[in-house]
Amino acid sequence: MTSTLQICSGLPQREIAEGDDILVENRLSKVLYVLVSGSVEILKQDIQVNVVSSPGSIFGEVSVLLKRAPMATVRALEPSTFHVIEDAPSFLQDHPDLNLHIARLLAHRLHSVTTYLVDLKRQFESNEDHLGMVDEVLESILHHQKNQEG
Repeated sequence: MTSTLQICSGLPQREIAEGDDILVENRLSKVLYVLVSGSVEILKQDIQVNVVSSPGSIFGEVSVLLKRAPMATVRALEPSTFHVIEDAPSFLQDHPDLNLHIARLLAHRLHSVTTYLVDLKRQFESNEDHLGMVDEVLESILHHQKNQEG
């Protein structure tokens, strides 16, 4: 399978300074960013949830696929370089290898979140407080998936 960086090799690159945002939570964007070098943090409501420094990492894919604003902010932790895909929907239609990579990435994330919720459910199923709601959250995720399939 062709790597993400190989697929994007001819695309324009953008240099991002330390502290600058490439995506902002709740601000609509139709652009995909592919990390060439550097490091970014993922912030949800100003809380750091992840740090990413792997070349080929993709940012903005959920927003592009769902046609919604990003659910997190992506901020450079150091000077970073990205391939920029301005017309992401068209680019994805023309590059099935990248679509497959994104599908695997999203499937992995869904698996991780579902596994985490099941673990929480087991630990806190007898609680009457907010941790007891894990069952409702898990059911909601699974029910929403069924509705999307049908």
